[in-house]
Amino acid sequence: MPEKIGFVGVGRMGANMARRLKDCGYPIGAVYDVNLAGAATLALELGCPIASDLKTVTASCDVIFTVVSDDKAMKSIFNDSLLNRAKGKLFINCATVSPDIHVWVEKKCESKGASSLETCMASSITQARDGTLYLMCGGKPEVFERARPILAAAPRSAARAPRLMSAAYSSLLDNMMARGFAPPRIRARPSRIRVLGALLYYGLL
Repeated sequence: MPEKIGFVGVGRMGANMARRLKDCGYPIGAVYDVNLAGAATLALELGCPIASDLKTVTASCDVIFTVVSDDKAMKSIFNDSLLNRAKGKLFINCATVSPDIHVWVEKKCESKGASSLETCMASSITQARDGTLYLMCGGKPEVFERARPILAAAPRSAARAPRLMSAAYSSLLDNMMARGFAPPRIRARPSRIRVLGALLYYGLL
């Protein structure tokens, strides 16, 4: 049975990711956002509960996507009740935040018996809805393997970059797309040689 998915942060990007996973057969266990009206509208559309607090998302779901705005917002949710009774849970963090914050989040999660995966997105809102996002993931191999079936449902391609380096690779990928190049179709868990080779090929290193 598919793992139950929760979302913390359901602005335009988070909401479209939730819609995509729902379409792919994943049950959405709860959604949460500081914009309660927006979260309520999405919850009604998806037929799922709206969480009144962060600990409810964790209690209701096996895998929690966080899609928040910045370092401050990320620290706020993980310092709140998001990690209450989080043992065995997986947090997939899609926020555009600094590498130090991803390291901090990973340590916080592991201290509670949970797992964390840094997942930086290339492309944008439309691609989140139609499943053509490119994702660069940083984290432990076993955590990536657990997340891979879910990530495979949402984006066009997901690759595990060297640990906690996916933000840099994602930035390069965004620049490449802005210059009109098609992103290299790198399969999951590429070697560093293959990743660097693709970047050299497109003249980005």
